[in-house]
Amino acid sequence: MHDKNNHISIVIPVFNESESISLLIKEIIKIMNEYELIFELIIINDGSKDKTLEVLKRLSSELNELTIIDLRKNYGQTAAMAAGFDYAKGDIIITLDGDLQNDPKDIPNLINTIHDGYDLVCGWRFNRKDKLINRRIPSVIANKLIGKVTGINLHDYGCSLKAFKKEIIKDIKLYGELHRFLPVLANIEGAQIKEVKVNHRERKYGKSKYGIDRTFRVLMDLLTVWF
Repeated sequence: MHDKNNHISIVIPVFNESESISLLIKEIIKIMNEYELIFELIIINDGSKDKTLEVLKRLSSELNELTIIDLRKNYGQTAAMAAGFDYAKGDIIITLDGDLQNDPKDIPNLINTIHDGYDLVCGWRFNRKDKLINRRIPSVIANKLIGKVTGINLHDYGCSLKAFKKEIIKDIKLYGELHRFLPVLANIEGAQIKEVKVNHRERKYGKSKYGIDRTFRVLMDLLTVWF
């Protein structure tokens, strides 16, 4: 692992993930400590209706690294992520989902790839564990379309597991569903981008918050980015 003095901010938006969030936090802390990385963990509670906030408050009393941002209502993944970016103090920012499908063991490799000279490293869930119809097919269509319109061909725009240099993210304004267009927006800022294969795990708890309807919102945002 290069340069252990880099401060890392891990940003995770969560919505109704009371069953998975404590397991995810334990996994992250274990891997970061194993690699002796200096980090902060920022969890944005995006208006959860379950016990997510209670679980987070209990954990924050035990963990110095953990900061909770509690949003009054469900603003969506992009707005939640933007709130986390505003708070983040690290030189490198890592994002991932709160549902345990992204694997924290991939984080050190993303950080190493940033140190190899990249500004943004995107995870590619090359072996996806989602239900075919409502997740994978819309995703394939969206990825191909985004690549065609923007000229930036990634296999997996929808993967939340990413690493950024802080200076790239601070110039980008996020709204709508624009979090998935971060590679396009970063490219406009002149970022060096790399895609790396990451592990994708089956969902253990709860159900996916995003379905086919999100594809249409993505298409609207694609038009925004294009114009």
